[in-house]
Amino acid sequence: MSREYYIGLMSGTSADGLDAALIAIDDSNIDGGHIELLGTLEAPLPRHTKTLVSELALSGPDEINKLAQLDIELAETFAQASLSLVEQQGLNPEDIAAIGSHGQTIRHIPQSETRAGYTLQIGDPARIAEATQICTIADFRRRDIAAGGQGAPLAPAFHKTVFQHPTCNRFSVNIGGMANISYIPAAGLQEDVIGFDTGPGNALMDAWITLYKGKPYDEDGLWAKSGSVSDDLLTRLLKHPFLEQSAPKSTGREAFNMPWLEQQLTGLNLSPEDVQATLMEFTARSIAMHVLQLQPKGELYVCGGGAHNSALMKRLDELLEQFTVADTSCLGVHPDWVEAMTFAWLAHQCIHKKSGNLPSVTGAKGNRILGAIYPA
Repeated sequence: MSREYYIGLMSGTSADGLDAALIAIDDSNIDGGHIELLGTLEAPLPRHTKTLVSELALSGPDEINKLAQLDIELAETFAQASLSLVEQQGLNPEDIAAIGSHGQTIRHIPQSETRAGYTLQIGDPARIAEATQICTIADFRRRDIAAGGQGAPLAPAFHKTVFQHPTCNRFSVNIGGMANISYIPAAGLQEDVIGFDTGPGNALMDAWITLYKGKPYDEDGLWAKSGSVSDDLLTRLLKHPFLEQSAPKSTGREAFNMPWLEQQLTGLNLSPEDVQATLMEFTARSIAMHVLQLQPKGELYVCGGGAHNSALMKRLDELLEQFTVADTSCLGVHPDWVEAMTFAWLAHQCIHKKSGNLPSVTGAKGNRILGAIYPA
C-alpha cells in the first residue's frame, strides 16, 4: 500500500481567504483511496488582493493589467501557504506528490444554446511550482467545459468518494459564495450522482453587510435575525431565471451581484436589516427547493462557510422538515476543509490519470482527466 501526500488550495467566490489542506491518500491504485486530513491552514488575502478580486468580478477599466497583477499576488499567497503547511507538518517539499490549486475564479460563463462556455481561474500555477518546487496542478475546470460540460461543480465526485453511504441517500450542500448541492445515492443503487449550483450562498449577504456594517460576514446570521423578511423582495429574487433552469447548471457573481440586487430593490423602502433577512431567506429557499425537487426526505450535510451561520442552518432545518440537517463534521470531515480537500484529491486523480469529473453532474460528454500539470 502506497501513501502519498497532496495539498489542496481553495479561494472561493467570497474571496474571504485561502484554505489549504494537506491530505494523505493510501493505495493509489483505488479511486479515491483512503483519505486522511493531516493538516490545514487558513491564509487571509491581503486587502489589496481582495479589492482587486472584487473589481474584476465585473467588467471595468484596465482589466488586463489588474488581472496580471492579481495573478501574481495570488500565486505568491498560494505558494507561501503551501510551504507553511508543509513545514507545519514536519515535511519537506519533496515529500508532496502535488499541489492542487483551484485558483480564484474571475469569470464563469457556462455554455448556452447561443454561446460557448468559458471559465477563468487565476493564481499563476507556474509561479507556485517555481516558488515551492512542488508539482502544481491547476485549471481543473476548462477540460470539462471543452468536453461540453459546465466545468462546475466539481466537488460532487469527491463527495461521492468520502460521503457515500451503503444504504442511505444523502445530500451534501456546500454554502460558499455560491451554493451547490450533491445528491449522493446509496452505494447499492445504480442511480447517478447529481450535482449543480442552486444560486447564491453567502455572496449577497456578505456584500450587503460589508456595505452597511463594514463587516466581512454576518456572524451566526445575527443581523439577518434582527430584520424581517420582505415578501415583495423575496418574490423578485426568486424570479431569477437561473432558478428555473434544469441541471446541469452552474453560476457565479456574473449572475448574482450587487448591481442585480440594487435593481431588485427599486421602489422598495426597506431597512438594511430587512434586506439582510430576505437575502438569507433567499439562500435557504433556493437550496431547499432544489433539494426537494430531487428527494422528499433523507440526510443533508452542509459544508463551507454557511455551515457556521446558525440562523441559516436553522432555516434549512425548518424548510426541510423530512430531512436530518447537520454539517459534515458528523461524517468526520470538518465543514471548512471539504473544498480544499476536493482539489487535493483532484490533483491525485490527475497524477494517476483518473477521471475527476462526473458527466451526470456537469453534462460533459464523458469522464475526463482534469487539470494542467506544472512540474516542480
